[in-house]
Amino acid sequence: MRFVVIFKAKVNVLDDQYIQTAQALRAKALNQFNCTKFESISENGFEVALSYWNSLEDIQAWHLDAEHQSAQQYGKKQWYSHFSVEICEIHRSYEANL
Repeated sequence: MRFVVIFKAKVNVLDDQYIQTAQALRAKALNQFNCTKFESISENGFEVALSYWNSLEDIQAWHLDAEHQSAQQYGKKQWYSHFSVEICEIHRSYEANL
């Protein structure tokens, strides 16, 4: 079973601290919390990040990580004016190299 966490946000300001924090947290999720893939895009003041996981337990552990929690608080105060998170089970997935 696989899961995707969909993070969507309206950007307030993305400064150098955001860039450094995002890079560090991405690496931490992938290397220490069993995240299998992470993708994000920012455009026109809107950000979408998709992270892929094999278990809800790994997602919960990541959510409760102290460094991640600190970044979430800073995001609420500085980086974003609105955000949402959805956790979805992936029932089917396919791709093609053309």
